Amino acid sequence: MTRAPTSRADYRWFLEIPTRWADNDMYAHVNNVVYYSYFDTVVARFLLGSGAIDLATSPIIGVVVETQCRFKGPISFPDLVTAGLRVERIGSTSVRYGIGIFRNGDDVASAEGHFVHVYVDRDTQKQPTPLPAFFRDMLAPLVVTPAP
Repeated sequence: MTRAPTSRADYRWFLEIPTRWADNDMYAHVNNVVYYSYFDTVVARFLLGSGAIDLATSPIIGVVVETQCRFKGPISFPDLVTAGLRVERIGSTSVRYGIGIFRNGDDVASAEGHFVHVYVDRDTQKQPTPLPAFFRDMLAPLVVTPAP
């Protein structure tokens, strides 16, 4: 079953990311691996900008355990990407982030997918750690239940 692409209205936080000449592959469009960089960047920028995570001192860190990307349309340099972010699920120790990648001013996503972080103890980097209340509160405005 093919799902219809999402629109900007399906996301709650946005980050503009300019494409680079080096992002294009030999077919003159952004290479698939670059989309995962966009995913990682929008999640990290939100977490850092909101104060949820401090790279040097946070007692918990997010470890990526799952990603998925569905391509809906091409992007090429010099397009401007807008990455839309939402939270699709908050578990006891994990968060599933939904991401939409939009080309220039398009309202329909060129790519969409998800990114799952399991939060672990910084020192051991193994022990899943319950999300603190402040972290859940910071994520709450981004929560959107995705369509099936």
